Amino acid sequence: MKLKRYIVALLMASSLTPLAMAQSGMNLPSTEQYVPRLGDIMNAIQQRHMKLWFAGKARNWELAAYELRQLESGLIEAATLYSGIPATNVTRLAEPAQSVADAIEAKDSRRFAKAVSEFTDGCNACHQSIGRGFIVMQVPTASPFSDQVFPPQGKP
Repeated sequence: MKLKRYIVALLMASSLTPLAMAQSGMNLPSTEQYVPRLGDIMNAIQQRHMKLWFAGKARNWELAAYELRQLESGLIEAATLYSGIPATNVTRLAEPAQSVADAIEAKDSRRFAKAVSEFTDGCNACHQSIGRGFIVMQVPTASPFSDQVFPPQGKP
């Protein structure tokens, strides 16, 4: 639940930033502000989803925790930048994300697999709710990351 409150607070604060800047008289040229395309954000989230899975499958809990944090940041960025994504869709993912985090902390592979599956179901529910039901995610079955080692490495 702490994660859900954090996401809601972050979404509320970020939605007020443009208003505060406008009221302060700051003139920021809109042509210089980069806003990533939603598809680009979602592609990054998809990669994080895959890396999260393979890190957990390899029991590299430190990498899995990192990928989960990055994935959550991407979801918040998407919901903040694109009003077509209801904030409730992101907050609904907070509970499955917390389950993933709890499984990572417990270093429990079985709980991790179940939690990632539930998180993936949440992604698909979000896609359905915004009219993108043709985008269907699944728990990865093969790694496209032949250039990354997922099992934990010995400490130097």
